Amino acid sequence: MALEIKLQQKLSQSLVLTPQLQQAIKLLQLGHQDYVEVVERELLENPALEEVLSENTTREQSEQNPRDHSEISFGDSVEGDGSPQIRQEQRAEEFEFNGQFYETARRSGPPEDVISALEGSISAPEGLSSHLLWQLQTTDLNEKERQVAAYIIGNLDENGFLLLDVSIIAEEFNYSEDFIEEVLKEVQSFDPPGVGARNLEESLRIQLEGQGKRDTLVWRIVVGHLADLEIRNYDNISKALGEPKEVIYEAIKELQNLEPRPARNYEVEPAHYISPDVYIKKIGNDYVISLNDSGLPRLRLSKEYQSILGSNSASLKGTDKEYLTERLKAAQWLLKSIHQRQQTIYKVTESIMKHQKEFLELGIPALKPLVLREVAADVGLHESTISRVTSNKYVHTPHGVFELKFFFASGLSSGAGDMSSEAVKDKIKDLVSKENLKKPLSDQQLVVALKAEGIDIARRTVAKYREMLGILSSSRRKKIF
Repeated sequence: MALEIKLQQKLSQSLVLTPQLQQAIKLLQLGHQDYVEVVERELLENPALEEVLSENTTREQSEQNPRDHSEISFGDSVEGDGSPQIRQEQRAEEFEFNGQFYETARRSGPPEDVISALEGSISAPEGLSSHLLWQLQTTDLNEKERQVAAYIIGNLDENGFLLLDVSIIAEEFNYSEDFIEEVLKEVQSFDPPGVGARNLEESLRIQLEGQGKRDTLVWRIVVGHLADLEIRNYDNISKALGEPKEVIYEAIKELQNLEPRPARNYEVEPAHYISPDVYIKKIGNDYVISLNDSGLPRLRLSKEYQSILGSNSASLKGTDKEYLTERLKAAQWLLKSIHQRQQTIYKVTESIMKHQKEFLELGIPALKPLVLREVAADVGLHESTISRVTSNKYVHTPHGVFELKFFFASGLSSGAGDMSSEAVKDKIKDLVSKENLKKPLSDQQLVVALKAEGIDIARRTVAKYREMLGILSSSRRKKIF
């Protein structure tokens, strides 16, 4: 069969994401802090954008183009039943390009109660390594010993335990293992007690030895019966040591005063600050929704660039005119994308809170089941858009700061109507917090307690929710004394 080359026309459709559309999607799914960084970078890179530095500029602009900027409402969120309404409050900035205005809403920053909470925060504690190295400088160790000690300190994990075997350290420095052991003992004498141990048992032994309790009953429990202690097999410990249970209980009380994680008070993790994208605050009987634009540059199109392209466009060369036009179009698209992002977040937040209006009054127990499809239908957007809007976005409510995705949850039937899974989890947490620690509630007992309140749920579901909440099983929550 001979091969032939032919030209053939084919008509097909495909979805193409332009750079501008990609930018709009990217802005939509960014959290507040990343969003501010992107806008600031665009301001630096695009000379067609300029920042409004004073309130006077905005006021003059508003006078030339009179509009009502005091409040923009997206409709009542509830019917006229006397229940609290949800309003949206914003101040608008305008951007003009070729005679067309674009608005973006602003607020001056978070509410005063949020600022007070931030001002009350404290600085991070001193790191473990810094604390140990400072102590190392006060010892009379020689230079060789200090080098090994510093190496040991640099290889402690987040609990204060040594990660490396002594033989590896000896090989690294070409010293004897006995020498390394001696230096390690010096590090283990540092504060906090138990630091530098290779495992939990050694850490507890170091702490007991420092208290002069070597060869006591507590010591014997640590040395030979930690496994039984972990599963609370007190009968085994009692029989093995030939001591009554009451005596074993008293020894374990002493053991509970020791620190299983010596570095607990020296953990230094990067501070993770959440900047809410939306604030919901109760004013009178209404709930007001407003965007957080604190830290965001107030942008507008450069009048100088517009003037150059306007009256002086005839004097521009081809490449210069092309560049200026492209920069202005990019700036115009950015302002449109910002406006669209804000309006979309407004609408989605309003819709979520319309479905979860009982939450605003009563908190987590009043959460209702909600899926993306319901909000998408309400605001006239695709479910994928709702997913992007709620990702990495946080809302500050009267009951705390929550990710917008938090309000989407599956539902369970109850005597009082449908309940969200988050509300059920909160109920389980409440029941466990009130239980008798000597007789903690089993998963089956939690099922019975929930059923008494009209929540019909399987035991395996209770176990799953309990584990998700980080609550131990009843056998491990039980307190003997």
